[in-house]
Amino acid sequence: MMQTLETETCYRALTARDRRFDGLFFVAVSTTGIYCRPVCTARTPRQDRCAFYRTAAEAEHAGFRACLLCRPELAPGSAPVDSVPRLVATAVSRIEGGYLNESSIDDLAAELGVTSRHLRRAMEAELGVSPVELAQSRRLALAKQLLQDTALPLAEIAFASGFQSVRRFNALFQERFGRPPSELRRKGAEEEGSRSLVLRLDYRPPLDWGQLLLFLRGRAIPGVEHVGDSEYRRTVRLGGKTGWLVVRHDPKRPALLAEVSLSLAGVLMPVAARLRTLFDLDAQPEVIAECLGRDALLGKLVQQHPGLRVLGAFDPFEMTVRAILGQQVSVRAATTLSGRLVARFGESLDSPHAEISRLFPLPETLAAATVDDVASLGLPGARAKSLLGVARAVAEGSVRLDRHAEVDETMAALEALPGIGAWTSHYVAMRALRWPDAFPASDLGIRKALGGVTAKVAAERAEAWRPWRSYAAVHLWTSLSEGAGG
Repeated sequence: MMQTLETETCYRALTARDRRFDGLFFVAVSTTGIYCRPVCTARTPRQDRCAFYRTAAEAEHAGFRACLLCRPELAPGSAPVDSVPRLVATAVSRIEGGYLNESSIDDLAAELGVTSRHLRRAMEAELGVSPVELAQSRRLALAKQLLQDTALPLAEIAFASGFQSVRRFNALFQERFGRPPSELRRKGAEEEGSRSLVLRLDYRPPLDWGQLLLFLRGRAIPGVEHVGDSEYRRTVRLGGKTGWLVVRHDPKRPALLAEVSLSLAGVLMPVAARLRTLFDLDAQPEVIAECLGRDALLGKLVQQHPGLRVLGAFDPFEMTVRAILGQQVSVRAATTLSGRLVARFGESLDSPHAEISRLFPLPETLAAATVDDVASLGLPGARAKSLLGVARAVAEGSVRLDRHAEVDETMAALEALPGIGAWTSHYVAMRALRWPDAFPASDLGIRKALGGVTAKVAAERAEAWRPWRSYAAVHLWTSLSEGAGG
């Protein structure tokens, strides 16, 4: 059990059912053998019967079973700046995204630049569980959610959750939950023959869903994304699978509901991980607000939009291309250009939603284009070269665009490419790399919101907002209009 958890603090949060602690720890009850989220509505146990664990996997490793009432598999995750060593944090993120469903621990360790033995020791020391135990915990958590919320056949649930064998799935499920998967099936979750399934994605409130949609609406790529009055739609290409999804806010609880096409059943784990990243669902808004609220200007903005998040990127390459298209033009003009690019280089997708029928082009596809091909969309030659430079760097692997990349190295590599400056690299770090302390100080909107100051003064002012400068930037953009900020 993690030594950093304070029993008294955890028990007070448990008795208060404080949602700020949801997903930050789990409570196991010795008399029942069950572990719960701190927001569970079941009767609060006596303190001497409680043990507190930082992760669900650690509680399961200690022999406890997940509560069927509060459903620990739905708890929000940890934010990217939590005090966990970078190696472990990166490994956890990769595993939760389904990496070990297709690859080995040796592959993961090699990608992280360590031996598999070192990775196991680091994770066991920090989290109390091995990489395999964490992966099994996440697979079983997804399977449990699909059993309770969908009508997928058991075999399809096993494979969608990352298991390579139905027999292995049944055995582990029986061992972990003390009953076969069929007994957990919730009747009437979804009708047989449905062409989609629904994933529930919990978060720590508050979350300003309306403002998130407003930000996305002006930047939605025609054919790939569409934002309605209350929902977000997009096409998906992931792990060799293609399909579509629709995200809505759950009116009953602090959660988003993602309707996902059945064609994506084999990549549900990475789809869920990318949606959590896109909508910043693992943020801790109270912690961020406490820091930014000390500033006279930001304090007022935080009060106006207490649930504002930093939107990430479902597809980091797609978002980076969109950022380049947005250089020195209005948001509307950049959206028009992105639509032309998708129409020219993207692929068609059969979708029940007329607004989303194209797949964003792969880096390799754009890398094979010529400057004239890209410039013909209405781009200056220099910007066409910038776009091709990024596409070729990503295709070759010299630039890595995801939250696991080294931020400083990636920003430096981007700025070494033609036409990529500090504004673009910081914006990419903020959204694609999920760096909460990025701050494009030269941005005209940010400088205007701060009273028309210079980029240097804006950067100096922002020092007090570390390590949450990305959130400060979003609040400043929001204070102006929907047309600011990339």
